[in-house]
Amino acid sequence: MGTKGRALLESLGVNVEELIALLNRAFADEWLAYYQYWIGAQVARGIPREAVVAELTQHAADELRHAGMVATRIIQLGGTPLLEPAEWMKYTNCGYDRPNDPDVRLLLEQNIKGEQCAIGVYKKLIDYTKDRDPVTYDVVLQILQDEIMHEEDLEAIRDDIRLTIGDKKR
Repeated sequence: MGTKGRALLESLGVNVEELIALLNRAFADEWLAYYQYWIGAQVARGIPREAVVAELTQHAADELRHAGMVATRIIQLGGTPLLEPAEWMKYTNCGYDRPNDPDVRLLLEQNIKGEQCAIGVYKKLIDYTKDRDPVTYDVVLQILQDEIMHEEDLEAIRDDIRLTIGDKKR
């Protein structure tokens, strides 16, 4: 990051090193979310498998795109994105839910939980950067919008399954 840009952020109350650390945690989340969606799409079983696999595959691509957006901003701020996949589990906010049971209903619940966590993570980043770092704010806002849409998409499929089979508990 340029000297003047960094000085501006610091004058607005942004601790750049703290922001980089927060973004690296989000970066870890995005990689884990990418893999969770991708592997879920590979192992999914049940009805409506095709709809769930299509949604998980699309969301995986979005999470990978988010990881790229976050990495770019970390670099712009003068930081380094986490370089080792093992670090993702150490720094994650949202964790990783292994798809031990490939039932599409369970995969949906796992991923809804992940999206809800991501919404909380990006809300905190929005609060931290609003009126202080417009570049990071814009990046985070774009990602937050996607995460909100992801939650809505997954909940809609879950609710359609409940209506179709009369399953009120899942």
